[in-house]
Amino acid sequence: MTQPAPTLCFIGGGNMARCLIGGLRQRGTPGHQIRVAEPMAAAREALQTEFDVACFESNRQAAEQADCVVLAVKPQIMHTVCQELHGHSGRPLWVSIAAGITSTQLDTWLGGDQRIVRCMPNTPALLGVGATGLVANVACHEADRALAERILSAVGIAVWIAQEAQMDAVTALSGSGPAYSFLLAEAMQAAALRQGLDAEAARRLTYQTLLGAARMLSESAEPADQLRKRVTSPGGTTQAAIETLQGGGFEALIDRAIAAATRRGAELAAAAGN
Repeated sequence: MTQPAPTLCFIGGGNMARCLIGGLRQRGTPGHQIRVAEPMAAAREALQTEFDVACFESNRQAAEQADCVVLAVKPQIMHTVCQELHGHSGRPLWVSIAAGITSTQLDTWLGGDQRIVRCMPNTPALLGVGATGLVANVACHEADRALAERILSAVGIAVWIAQEAQMDAVTALSGSGPAYSFLLAEAMQAAALRQGLDAEAARRLTYQTLLGAARMLSESAEPADQLRKRVTSPGGTTQAAIETLQGGGFEALIDRAIAAATRRGAELAAAAGN
């Protein structure tokens, strides 16, 4: 006997929820299987109009009869939201996309013995090319993992992480990672201007270069170090640039940056309390 398709509920209708809903709708999830809780009337109307989904002002009302509840709210209000949803009668799968909030904290706030998948998507998900790390608590079944992966894969790739302690590193790497690329783009453009290029040429060449490099990384079977070596001719211009970056401690600086972001993720979890 075929199992009925799960009903999904999104608590929060912000940018990440919107892109997940849009991705699911594009991949064939019917609108009647998606419910959204959103406090702003204008946002509810926009969600209903664009995606043909049921929207509610009340979190509890939206979550009624849902098989999976996606917690898409800011970490600062997660405790309050969970208190409101505490005692949900349907025992749904809970999927959290909030940075720094552990599954243990969520389980406590939601009443205990809950099935929880914690996720960390990043902003390129808004374009359907996101990278999400996921980890499931011990209460989850294979069907829960499959459902969570289906939801997050609607906006890019979904990668399972072995231990939740590694999620702060995921946040530091892919969650915060787009900002590192944007900072690199800023620096490259500024350097090109100082070398005499006009602003528009510097912008277009920088953006297309980063896009091309990203595509080579994702579409080539060769690892990053081999791709780098292939474009670094001995004694050439690229070698001069690479030696300058490495001489200035480029790799060590990136290592310290990701370590700092990882520590901050742990601090946010500690600040959220139990």
